[in-house]
Amino acid sequence: MMSSKPSYPSEGTDSRILRGYCGSESSAVRPKLYLGPGPVPRRYLAEDKCLVAEAIPKQPPQRDVHGMGPIGKQGVNLDQGKCVPPPSVNVPANTQTPNPTTFTIPLSPIFTKHQPSDAIKTLNSLASSSLTRAHHLKHPKSKPPLTKTKVFSHSYGGYSISLSFGTPPQTISFLLDTGSSPVWFPCTSQYFCTDCHIDPSKIPLFIPKLSSSSKFIGCQNPNCARISSSNSLSGCQGCNCSQACPYFFEYGIGSTNGLLLSETLGFSEKRFTNFLVGCSIFSTTQPPAGTAGFGRTLESLPSQLGLSKFSYCLISQRFNDTSESSDLVLYRGSSSDAKTPGLSYTPFRKNPSFFPEFYYVDLLKVIVGSKSVNIPYKYLVPENNANGNGGTIVDSGTTFTTMEKPIFGAVATAFEAEMGNFTRASADVEASTGTNLCFNITGLKFEKIKFPELTFEFKGGAKMELPVVNYFVPVDVGNSSLVCLTIMTGSTVDSVGPAIVLGNTQQQNFYVEFDLKNDRFGFRKQTCNKK
Repeated sequence: MMSSKPSYPSEGTDSRILRGYCGSESSAVRPKLYLGPGPVPRRYLAEDKCLVAEAIPKQPPQRDVHGMGPIGKQGVNLDQGKCVPPPSVNVPANTQTPNPTTFTIPLSPIFTKHQPSDAIKTLNSLASSSLTRAHHLKHPKSKPPLTKTKVFSHSYGGYSISLSFGTPPQTISFLLDTGSSPVWFPCTSQYFCTDCHIDPSKIPLFIPKLSSSSKFIGCQNPNCARISSSNSLSGCQGCNCSQACPYFFEYGIGSTNGLLLSETLGFSEKRFTNFLVGCSIFSTTQPPAGTAGFGRTLESLPSQLGLSKFSYCLISQRFNDTSESSDLVLYRGSSSDAKTPGLSYTPFRKNPSFFPEFYYVDLLKVIVGSKSVNIPYKYLVPENNANGNGGTIVDSGTTFTTMEKPIFGAVATAFEAEMGNFTRASADVEASTGTNLCFNITGLKFEKIKFPELTFEFKGGAKMELPVVNYFVPVDVGNSSLVCLTIMTGSTVDSVGPAIVLGNTQQQNFYVEFDLKNDRFGFRKQTCNKK
């Protein structure tokens, strides 16, 4: 069951997780903070702003706590226990180099060893998680809907990269997410993940005490205030957190909390010091990885590294796991205004104030077959208000594209008209798949059917002509063979926030470029699998 707060073990459970309290230092009922094994207290509430925090007495000895190392007030070198000036997120982790530099990172679909019993369960899970994710993107500070989604191999439908943090380097897997900005990893030997459906011993962990460059960020550090300004459940305001800066991040599907850390991020070509990253100690319903936020705010990986652009090419993600990968390429330093050959571009739109992290683009037309779908203009362009209703965002963390009901209804009607020779599946059958529009193709081969084309046309004339496998998926239900549209709507997709979320299924086998310097989004169709 999805919730806006983690589901903690019951009272008396020896959970071995980091726990904390906020409140009066003199409170006899609610001790200030503490760590370690033992029963979970009755009043450990997610509503507290200080969900997790380092528990150190007023006169703390330098000590090691579950692989964290000694911690100090502002930023402490865990190897020597010395206080250091806090880094700032106002500038990139290191100043930009005058010459262009690129870093290439393998990019793979996220999967675990938990296989679903059949494809329909995976499809249902992907559909459910896409709707939940869309709701969270539209309501970042509200409770997610009461939607349940099981964690299978592709239940997140995401893509992962590996990054190396620390001195010496520790390599951790991260979900690539353009719809959020914070970067965090599972951290310390006491990391605890509930409803994650994976053996905890299989989750790669970052151990701060093994890194000489680890420094926890203190509550008085400006970076802590910045985290709390964008997330009301993070930071130290309103409670007596005298030590490391706590955070709480929600992702629609699950959440994570922990302590803010300064670390060194290394590539073969260069190392970046003072990189802000979350040391997560407790998570709910997360993949066996951290999250690398590639959003537009200052705490994101592109902002901290001072990237001029980044690009990726997502391999096709079907119902079978694969060890294949493609590339995520990071570009840093000076770059020209020249366009990458073969790419079609559309400008990024200025963000509404309520959604500063997202990559907005102007999707002006949805074309089914040869006909443009009639979509009211108010859904295509975000309103100039704080809520930012309407518009389209590009999100690598959402699996299936989601649309508000009036848009989806018009698109579905257009597909029904184009596929008049096929019978639409019953409402019960469609519900069993978790999708909104399916057609019966029993007795026919998916590859042999001529489907209506689907094209997204953006401002400036850029057209994204989607391959059929990017918007229709074959699935067997009982004795029937269906094709279902991998574009979604639902009760959670309402008229708040972006009207369309362009998910990663629709981006598969496209080379996609986020040109940050020139404020534009580019793409071209290409096969992403490495030869």
